[in-house]
Amino acid sequence: MLVAVALLIAGCSDARGAGERKRVLTTFTVLADMTRAVAGDAVEVESITKPGAEIHEYEPTPSDLKKGAGVDLVLENGLGLERWFDRFVRGVDAKRATLSAGVEPIPIRSGQYEGKANPHAWMSPANARIYVRNIVTALSELDPRNAAVFKANAERYEAQLTEIDTFLRSELGKLPPSQRALVTCEGAFSYLARDAGLREAYLWPVNSDEEGTPQQIAATVTFVRENAVPAVFCESTVNDKAQQQVARETGARLGGTLYVDSLSEEGGPVPTYLRLLRYDAETVVAGLTGRK
Repeated sequence: MLVAVALLIAGCSDARGAGERKRVLTTFTVLADMTRAVAGDAVEVESITKPGAEIHEYEPTPSDLKKGAGVDLVLENGLGLERWFDRFVRGVDAKRATLSAGVEPIPIRSGQYEGKANPHAWMSPANARIYVRNIVTALSELDPRNAAVFKANAERYEAQLTEIDTFLRSELGKLPPSQRALVTCEGAFSYLARDAGLREAYLWPVNSDEEGTPQQIAATVTFVRENAVPAVFCESTVNDKAQQQVARETGARLGGTLYVDSLSEEGGPVPTYLRLLRYDAETVVAGLTGRK
């Protein structure tokens, strides 16, 4: 059915006038926010998925596919994140760009995707600057008349990313060596942990893998005990039941909810990507130090 709808919308005519803005579609809300920051008012930007959606095993609906009608550019993360993406763009006549191009990938350590790239590269502000430059290139090729606008917006946004990067490294760098460990449900923080010098452990490597198995829980319990980790965390798009068990068995605190794969609704805790990065850093520091 999805393929049929995709073919149908590919045949839809573009009724926009010559002066109307180009349309850009991103695979999830984080990329949409980054793209809007670069595009400003010059381009119309929309996300396929809504705030709060789990991205890995997302199933595009016919209404999602209709968003592809007349779209000029589709932006994806890449690194194996959107395994449903090829089905979405099949029959959609639009340019495509992969925003993680040029990122040095960190391999997944375990599970069925062992050895493949960890797809959560946007969780590093340093990597985010690569994403932004790829956005500038894609938008400038799509709409050359506004290339100078995209470049200027990107420079301002990269300056904000640098401020967030400094904040992350500074705040997480203040943690005592014994507290410099980040334990989460999904292994979505490998890039952030690398940048901040944190040891990393998680229950499962990718949300589309097996989640919360007895073996995963036992291994995480061992890591928390051996490293005297004071707090463990889980992400907003998954069930934290398994992490609650880790906390009970080790005496660690549940340090709070982290955001990775999706922004919140407007008015929520992380309505923008920059806020997501700062919120996660503040939550991790508060959880590991016991500070409010």
